[in-house]
Amino acid sequence: MTLKTRPLAPTDRPEWERLFAGYAEFYKVDQTPDMRETVFGWLMDDTHSSNCIVAEDAQGTVIGFTHFRPFVSQLRAMTNCFLDDLFVDPAARGSGAAQALIGAVKTVAQDKGWGTVRWITAEDNYRGRAVYDKLATRTPWVTYDIKL
Repeated sequence: MTLKTRPLAPTDRPEWERLFAGYAEFYKVDQTPDMRETVFGWLMDDTHSSNCIVAEDAQGTVIGFTHFRPFVSQLRAMTNCFLDDLFVDPAARGSGAAQALIGAVKTVAQDKGWGTVRWITAEDNYRGRAVYDKLATRTPWVTYDIKL
């Protein structure tokens, strides 16, 4: 499959919303149109740290996205990249879209001089982890959350 990656454009909103809703469903997160409105606003705001790259198929249909942002590491005195979300339309899985999206984020991070691209995934996301294991090194870190 011929794929192209590029930054999210305002005209991508319907396809992005469909995919973002699918992502929320995959992780069993209740999501409202207002929540998608907020996130899309962040992604369209040049002053916000959130970014989005989409993958298109040969017909120009958006089949996947990734959200990412910079974060600092005080210990290493450098800026890194956190890949927050990655989702590929179930019908396009196996197309190489996930690899292309991660590669595009890696290129942005390299261009900006960031030190690392980091992300987390669910322990039971076996299909995603099979891809990630080929592209990155799994770390020994355990994450914790405090719900506020």
